[in-house]
Amino acid sequence: MIGIFGGTFDPVHYGHLRSALEVKEIFGLDEVRLIPSSQPPHRNLPHAPAKLRVQMLKLAIENQPGLIIDTREIDRVGTSYMVITLESLRQEFPDQPLLLFIGSDAFNQLTCWYQWQRLLDFVHIIVLTRPGFTVRQLDDFFAARQIANKQDLSEQLAGKLYFQPITQLDISATAIRNMIANERNPGFLLPDAVIAYIKQHQLYQTQTAQTAY
Repeated sequence: MIGIFGGTFDPVHYGHLRSALEVKEIFGLDEVRLIPSSQPPHRNLPHAPAKLRVQMLKLAIENQPGLIIDTREIDRVGTSYMVITLESLRQEFPDQPLLLFIGSDAFNQLTCWYQWQRLLDFVHIIVLTRPGFTVRQLDDFFAARQIANKQDLSEQLAGKLYFQPITQLDISATAIRNMIANERNPGFLLPDAVIAYIKQHQLYQTQTAQTAY
Protein backbone atom coordinates (compact mmCIF):
# COMPACT_ATOMS: atom_id res chain seq x y z
CA MET A 1 0.00 0.00 0.00
CA ILE A 2 1.11 3.53 -0.77
CA GLY A 3 0.32 6.63 1.28
CA ILE A 4 -0.36 10.08 -0.17
CA PHE A 5 0.24 13.21 1.87
CA GLY A 6 -0.34 16.54 0.13
CA GLY A 7 0.22 20.12 1.24
CA THR A 8 2.04 23.33 0.51
CA PHE A 9 4.89 22.48 2.94
CA ASP A 10 5.56 26.20 3.28
CA PRO A 11 7.71 25.32 5.19
CA VAL A 12 7.69 21.64 6.05
CA HIS A 13 7.70 21.09 9.83
CA TYR A 14 7.60 18.35 12.44
CA GLY A 15 3.81 18.22 12.36
CA HIS A 16 3.99 17.05 8.75
CA LEU A 17 6.92 14.74 9.33
CA ARG A 18 5.62 13.06 12.48
CA SER A 19 2.26 12.38 10.80
CA ALA A 20 3.92 10.88 7.73
CA LEU A 21 6.18 8.65 9.80
CA GLU A 22 3.37 7.51 12.08
CA VAL A 23 0.93 6.54 9.32
CA LYS A 24 3.67 4.68 7.49
CA GLU A 25 4.10 2.49 10.56
CA ILE A 26 0.42 2.18 11.51
CA PHE A 27 -0.70 1.07 8.06
CA GLY A 28 2.44 -0.86 7.11
CA LEU A 29 2.94 1.24 3.99
CA ASP A 30 5.61 0.60 1.40
CA GLU A 31 6.06 4.34 1.02
CA VAL A 32 4.48 7.70 1.77
CA ARG A 33 4.51 10.20 -1.07
CA LEU A 34 4.78 13.82 0.04
CA ILE A 35 3.20 15.89 -2.74
CA PRO A 36 3.82 19.65 -2.54
CA SER A 37 1.10 21.63 -4.27
CA SER A 38 1.81 24.31 -6.83
CA GLN A 39 -1.42 26.36 -6.93
CA PRO A 40 -3.77 25.11 -4.17
CA PRO A 41 -7.41 25.81 -5.12
CA HIS A 42 -8.63 26.76 -1.63
CA ARG A 43 -5.64 28.79 -0.41
CA ASN A 44 -3.48 31.70 -1.39
CA LEU A 45 -0.36 30.93 -3.38
CA PRO A 46 2.52 29.59 -1.25
CA HIS A 47 5.03 32.16 -0.03
CA ALA A 48 8.17 30.23 -0.98
CA PRO A 49 8.78 29.23 -4.62
CA ALA A 50 8.05 25.61 -5.45
CA LYS A 51 11.71 24.78 -6.09
CA LEU A 52 12.70 25.97 -2.62
CA ARG A 53 9.84 24.14 -0.90
CA VAL A 54 10.99 20.94 -2.60
CA GLN A 55 14.55 21.55 -1.43
CA MET A 56 13.34 22.04 2.16
CA LEU A 57 11.44 18.75 1.91
CA LYS A 58 14.57 16.99 0.67
CA LEU A 59 16.52 18.26 3.65
CA ALA A 60 13.74 17.29 6.05
CA ILE A 61 13.38 13.66 4.95
CA GLU A 62 17.03 12.86 4.42
CA ASN A 63 17.81 9.41 5.84
CA GLN A 64 14.09 8.61 6.25
CA PRO A 65 13.48 5.56 4.06
CA GLY A 66 10.00 5.25 2.66
CA LEU A 67 9.25 8.98 2.62
CA ILE A 68 9.32 10.13 -1.00
CA ILE A 69 8.90 13.54 -2.61
CA ASP A 70 6.49 13.50 -5.53
CA THR A 71 6.55 16.68 -7.63
CA ARG A 72 3.73 15.87 -10.06
CA GLU A 73 1.57 18.83 -8.95
CA ILE A 74 4.48 21.26 -9.32
CA ASP A 75 5.39 19.76 -12.68
CA ARG A 76 1.79 20.07 -13.90
CA VAL A 77 0.61 23.43 -15.20
CA GLY A 78 -2.42 25.00 -13.51
CA THR A 79 -4.37 24.56 -10.30
CA SER A 80 -3.37 21.61 -8.09
CA TYR A 81 -6.62 19.67 -8.02
CA MET A 82 -6.22 16.55 -5.88
CA VAL A 83 -8.55 14.46 -8.05
CA ILE A 84 -6.24 14.93 -11.05
CA THR A 85 -3.24 14.00 -8.92
CA LEU A 86 -4.97 10.86 -7.65
CA GLU A 87 -6.03 9.84 -11.14
CA SER A 88 -2.42 10.04 -12.32
CA LEU A 89 -1.23 8.04 -9.29
CA ARG A 90 -3.82 5.35 -9.98
CA GLN A 91 -2.57 5.08 -13.56
CA GLU A 92 0.98 4.72 -12.25
CA PHE A 93 0.03 2.18 -9.55
CA PRO A 94 -2.92 0.23 -10.99
CA ASP A 95 -2.60 -2.72 -8.60
CA GLN A 96 -1.74 -0.98 -5.31
CA PRO A 97 -4.20 0.22 -2.66
CA LEU A 98 -3.67 3.98 -2.31
CA LEU A 99 -4.35 5.83 0.96
CA LEU A 100 -4.96 9.59 0.93
CA PHE A 101 -4.30 11.13 4.35
CA ILE A 102 -6.15 14.31 5.30
CA GLY A 103 -6.82 16.10 8.58
CA SER A 104 -10.25 16.32 10.19
CA ASP A 105 -10.57 20.01 9.25
CA ALA A 106 -9.89 19.19 5.62
CA PHE A 107 -12.41 16.35 5.77
CA ASN A 108 -15.08 18.74 7.01
CA GLN A 109 -14.47 20.84 3.87
CA LEU A 110 -14.10 17.89 1.51
CA THR A 111 -17.39 18.47 -0.30
CA CYS A 112 -15.98 21.83 -1.46
CA TRP A 113 -13.13 20.11 -3.30
CA TYR A 114 -13.15 19.87 -7.08
CA GLN A 115 -14.96 16.68 -8.17
CA TRP A 116 -14.79 15.42 -4.59
CA GLN A 117 -17.07 12.43 -5.25
CA ARG A 118 -14.45 10.99 -7.62
CA LEU A 119 -11.68 10.92 -5.01
CA LEU A 120 -12.81 7.55 -3.71
CA ASP A 121 -12.67 6.11 -7.22
CA PHE A 122 -8.90 6.25 -6.90
CA VAL A 123 -8.02 6.00 -3.19
CA HIS A 124 -9.13 5.16 0.30
CA ILE A 125 -9.48 8.33 2.39
CA ILE A 126 -7.89 8.21 5.84
CA VAL A 127 -8.92 11.05 8.15
CA LEU A 128 -6.23 11.78 10.74
CA THR A 129 -7.73 12.74 14.07
CA ARG A 130 -6.63 13.60 17.57
CA PRO A 131 -7.09 10.92 20.24
CA GLY A 132 -10.63 11.21 21.63
CA PHE A 133 -11.99 12.75 18.42
CA THR A 134 -15.66 11.95 17.87
CA VAL A 135 -16.83 11.32 14.31
CA ARG A 136 -19.67 13.65 13.39
CA GLN A 137 -22.82 12.29 11.80
CA LEU A 138 -21.85 11.28 8.28
CA ASP A 139 -24.11 11.74 5.29
CA ASP A 140 -25.13 8.69 3.30
CA PHE A 141 -22.28 9.01 0.80
CA PHE A 142 -19.58 8.73 3.46
CA ALA A 143 -21.47 6.49 5.88
CA ALA A 144 -21.79 3.82 3.20
CA ARG A 145 -18.01 3.84 2.72
CA GLN A 146 -16.81 4.04 6.32
CA ILE A 147 -15.07 0.96 7.71
CA ALA A 148 -14.08 0.09 11.27
CA ASN A 149 -11.20 -2.29 10.55
CA LYS A 150 -8.12 -0.89 8.84
CA GLN A 151 -7.18 -4.39 7.66
CA ASP A 152 -9.99 -4.06 5.11
CA LEU A 153 -8.02 -1.34 3.31
CA SER A 154 -5.62 -3.86 1.81
CA GLU A 155 -8.44 -5.92 0.31
CA GLN A 156 -9.61 -3.22 -2.12
CA LEU A 157 -7.74 -0.68 -4.21
CA ALA A 158 -9.93 2.29 -3.24
CA GLY A 159 -13.33 3.42 -2.07
CA LYS A 160 -13.24 3.26 1.74
CA LEU A 161 -13.25 5.88 4.51
CA TYR A 162 -11.38 5.31 7.77
CA PHE A 163 -10.69 7.50 10.81
CA GLN A 164 -7.28 7.08 12.44
CA PRO A 165 -6.16 8.80 15.66
CA ILE A 166 -2.51 9.88 15.57
CA THR A 167 -0.14 12.03 17.58
CA GLN A 168 -0.90 15.47 16.17
CA LEU A 169 1.65 18.13 17.01
CA ASP A 170 0.14 21.60 17.35
CA ILE A 171 2.49 23.21 14.84
CA SER A 172 1.49 25.33 11.86
CA ALA A 173 3.44 26.72 8.95
CA THR A 174 1.66 30.04 9.45
CA ALA A 175 2.94 30.29 13.03
CA ILE A 176 6.46 29.45 11.86
CA ARG A 177 6.34 32.14 9.19
CA ASN A 178 5.09 34.61 11.80
CA MET A 179 8.03 33.80 14.06
CA ILE A 180 10.55 34.26 11.28
CA ALA A 181 8.97 37.52 10.11
CA ASN A 182 9.15 38.78 13.71
CA GLU A 183 12.77 37.63 14.08
CA ARG A 184 11.92 34.92 16.59
CA ASN A 185 13.58 31.52 16.73
CA PRO A 186 11.50 28.66 15.25
CA GLY A 187 13.82 26.03 16.68
CA PHE A 188 12.39 22.60 17.61
CA LEU A 189 9.38 23.18 15.32
CA LEU A 190 11.13 22.03 12.16
CA PRO A 191 14.47 20.39 11.31
CA ASP A 192 17.61 22.44 11.85
CA ALA A 193 18.64 21.84 8.24
CA VAL A 194 15.40 23.45 7.07
CA ILE A 195 15.91 26.42 9.42
CA ALA A 196 19.41 26.90 8.02
CA TYR A 197 18.04 26.78 4.47
CA ILE A 198 15.38 29.37 5.31
CA LYS A 199 18.08 31.66 6.70
CA GLN A 200 20.35 31.09 3.72
CA HIS A 201 17.61 32.05 1.25
CA GLN A 202 16.05 34.72 3.49
CA LEU A 203 12.59 33.17 3.27
CA TYR A 204 9.54 34.47 5.17
CA GLN A 205 11.36 37.62 6.27
CA THR A 206 8.59 40.11 5.56
CA GLN A 207 5.31 40.80 7.35
CA THR A 208 3.38 39.52 4.32
CA ALA A 209 4.59 36.04 5.24
CA GLN A 210 2.24 36.14 8.21
CA THR A 211 -0.86 35.84 6.04
CA ALA A 212 -2.84 32.79 7.11
CA TYR A 213 -4.12 30.37 4.50
